[in-house]
Amino acid sequence: MRTSPSIIPSDRLDRDMYLVLEDFSSGAAWRETDEDRTNYRTLISDFLTGQYDNPLRVVAFNPLEGWSRDASHDVAQELEQWVAEGHEVTQSVREFIERFIGRPIGAQLLLPLRSL
Repeated sequence: MRTSPSIIPSDRLDRDMYLVLEDFSSGAAWRETDEDRTNYRTLISDFLTGQYDNPLRVVAFNPLEGWSRDASHDVAQELEQWVAEGHEVTQSVREFIERFIGRPIGAQLLLPLRSL
């Protein structure tokens, strides 16, 4: 397969980018995001400050390296740690976290007891 050269400078493409799929009243759509706000730290900050009303999924990608993946679970785990440290999140972000970590926030997994 032949590829054509990109019209975007490669230094702008050689980084991991994160986009959020959000459920709006008219249906799900990718959240419009400025290029300089697609990094991981900004994404986490935007979740913590309530910038997303109903996040469904987070996708990470790196155009220069040619990969993409669902980063929802990783983001949920990071957010859960922030909540454990005392940061408040909106109910929809709490639901996002719980959906991807598979349990209520703060619930401890039970370990089997060992006999002595």
